[in-house]
Amino acid sequence: MDFLVLFLFYLAFLLIAVVMICIFTKNQRLKDLILGGAQVCSCIIPQCLQRVAQRILHQLFHTRNPTFIVLHLLLQGLVYAEYTLEIFGYCQELGLHLPHLLLPYLLLGVNLVFFTLTCSSNPGTINKTNESLLLQVYEFDGVMFPENLRCSTCDLRKPARSKHCRVCDWCVHRFDHHCVWVNNCIGAWNIRYFLVYLSTLTASAATIATLSAAFLLRLVAMSDLYQETYIDDLGHFQSVDTVFLIQYLFLAFPRIVFLLGFVLVLSLLLASYLCFALYLAATNQTTNEWCRGDSAWCHHCPLVAWSPSAEPHIYQNIYSHGFWSNLQEIFLPTIPCYEKKKT
Repeated sequence: MDFLVLFLFYLAFLLIAVVMICIFTKNQRLKDLILGGAQVCSCIIPQCLQRVAQRILHQLFHTRNPTFIVLHLLLQGLVYAEYTLEIFGYCQELGLHLPHLLLPYLLLGVNLVFFTLTCSSNPGTINKTNESLLLQVYEFDGVMFPENLRCSTCDLRKPARSKHCRVCDWCVHRFDHHCVWVNNCIGAWNIRYFLVYLSTLTASAATIATLSAAFLLRLVAMSDLYQETYIDDLGHFQSVDTVFLIQYLFLAFPRIVFLLGFVLVLSLLLASYLCFALYLAATNQTTNEWCRGDSAWCHHCPLVAWSPSAEPHIYQNIYSHGFWSNLQEIFLPTIPCYEKKKT
């Protein structure tokens, strides 16, 4: 059972790392390096296995399916089961405050509520009914979002800041990205739920990491291990150092140490992505616009050769209207106005 738990933990870490690389990789050389590695692997792996892997990857990342939702809930359940069965009881015996120990459960409850809202809510799907209304929400900048464009798939006029999601097969108002962990697009009408979900997920991982570390440190302090000595391989007495303490704790509490390592790395990854998401919210940008911004900038970069006849356009974010106005736009979107017009 322990091996299964550890395998799932590090499988999830690998998947999270891949997703983070896909989000933040804007460096073309790094992308070329990844593609080059994939080509090298294609020369070694048989064609039949390649086709199977391609089908699996297509099913996971290019179609709507609940695989990552199940994996998300399974890992969250395993982390909290380990916390409840191991750390919670030990921390109570060591005298840690009960409100601190109950904080992860409070964060879990809030996180599951907003996780459900993010998964099930409408991200801002564009259809014939709301097409005309959404065309008036944002002005066209003429660079990233030209006027009078139609979606070739939906055959709808494209409002500014919208995009057609190839996974969900619909156009989304103020499209941010498609998140496989919630099996839904993130758009104008559920970005607020997603930010709260991401914040509580980061806080819960950081809280469990903090409590796990506090338990191990309290255990070391109460047992006076750092004042002890041991005999090394040469028969000499040595003072207990940090490396020895880590080895001792790993042998005494392997599952807790593995859990601490997992949630610590997960906290750093989630905190990095949360800072990035909050930066986009504060500046009224979307992930889609942030990624496409470099492409618009490259058209007038002096290091890139472009046709002299091409008209130079400089992309500027015209949608930012100050910190508080940007947050208000995200957390108080124009859904009520649409509903009133609809009725």
